Amino acid sequence: MKAVVTRVRSASVTIDGEITGSIGKGLLVLLAVHKDDTEETAEWMADRICGLRIFKDEEGRMNINPADAGAQILIISQFTLYADISKRRPGFTEAAKPEQAIPLYELVIDECRSRGFHVETGQFGADMQVESVNDGPVTILIDR
Repeated sequence: MKAVVTRVRSASVTIDGEITGSIGKGLLVLLAVHKDDTEETAEWMADRICGLRIFKDEEGRMNINPADAGAQILIISQFTLYADISKRRPGFTEAAKPEQAIPLYELVIDECRSRGFHVETGQFGADMQVESVNDGPVTILIDR
C-alpha cells in the first residue's frame, strides 16, 4: 500500500461537477492498494496516517499529530501510484484489482473514522477532480 499524504488548509473532490467530499485543515491522502496487500496492511496504513506528527507546535516544529491538531482527512483512491514507467506507457500490474482494492481502501477509511476522525472520500474508480490548498507544503510518502 502506498499513500501520498499532504498537509492542507483545505481540500475537496468533485465528481461529475458535484463536490462529493470537502475538508478544512487536515490531510489529503492519495491511497493505492498493492496486489499483495492485506487487512493487516490497511490497518497499519490507517494507524500511520492518523499518527503522523506533521502539524506545527508552538515552536513551529512538526510535532503535533492530526487528532491534536483537529485535522480532518480526505482519502482518494489512486491506483496510479503503482505505475510501472519502465516504458513510456505506464503499466499498473502491481496495483490491486478493484475486487481486492475496494474493501482494503474502505478498511483504511473505516479505521481512520474509528479513531475519531471526520473522513471524506472520493469514489473508487471515478473520474475525480481534486483541489487542495497545501500547507507548508508538507507532503509525505508512506509505502509498505
